[in-house]
Amino acid sequence: MVDRKLPLVMLGAMYENGGNTTHRFLDGHPQLYVYPFESQVGTRLVTDELTSMFPQKYRWPTFALHATPEEDYRAIIDEEGKVRARTPNVSKFRHMPFDLNDDERAKLYVGHVRKTGRSRGSNMAAFFRATFDAWKDFKRSGHEAVYVGYSPIITVDAEKIVGDLPQAHVLHIVRNPWSAFADTKKRPVPLSLAHYTLAWTLNQHHALLYKERHPDRVHVVRIEDVMADPTNTLGQLLGKLGLESAPSLAVPSWNGTKLEEVYPWGTIRRATPNANRETALELSPAEREEVRARTRPFLEALDYKSFL
Repeated sequence: MVDRKLPLVMLGAMYENGGNTTHRFLDGHPQLYVYPFESQVGTRLVTDELTSMFPQKYRWPTFALHATPEEDYRAIIDEEGKVRARTPNVSKFRHMPFDLNDDERAKLYVGHVRKTGRSRGSNMAAFFRATFDAWKDFKRSGHEAVYVGYSPIITVDAEKIVGDLPQAHVLHIVRNPWSAFADTKKRPVPLSLAHYTLAWTLNQHHALLYKERHPDRVHVVRIEDVMADPTNTLGQLLGKLGLESAPSLAVPSWNGTKLEEVYPWGTIRRATPNANRETALELSPAEREEVRARTRPFLEALDYKSFL
């Protein structure tokens, strides 16, 4: 009895492209179970041609054939969630209340898998279900029907996600590459321009490829449109999934508590069109042209040709 019926919206986005921001705008919606942090569901067993480019924790997982459900749960990296639950004082989210015992979640996960059997789809269904079973101070509306997760760059695995979970959708968020790279430069150890733009283009390639193959289940949304009108942009998307719009879509939040800025969930502090453009203009003229040259094939497809 394999559990493949999990109604899931899995968000993906290249770094600094607004995935965390969109995740926080969806938080608080009365019909959604929104995962509290990045749902880093990958395992160390993920090995393919993209492993050298993207961290395993951000990928759709691979599980050992001989493993037990207990071993599967431990294999799921989920760094942000497990650190906050197990060692809250070293978590960057330690200032937010979060009543979840990870050992209890593990037992609940194993209980789900014992009933359904092991498979990648069943394991992922159990992971999301167990999280909200164990999260004691999650603010419930009583109308929740769909789970929402977010992991950077997981769009590259979109075909696996929709194949494993027939009721799943993948929502890819894209941001213009100039603002995105300018924010990347603010990291302590930033990616080079060449490395960043290669990874950005790989994300857009997979997003557009899988959207063409699965038009009803893979969706591409620009963060610029979310910033300009989150209620309408995200409300239209939720409408395609049979869900309603809600006033909560207007502001980013965490467990229903309004956030003045998305940081530390993401690097975009002010999710406004003006701040987004100002960020792009932080790049030098030479950097702007180099970003344009390296991302050119996708600028027209994503309506960024005249952004800067």
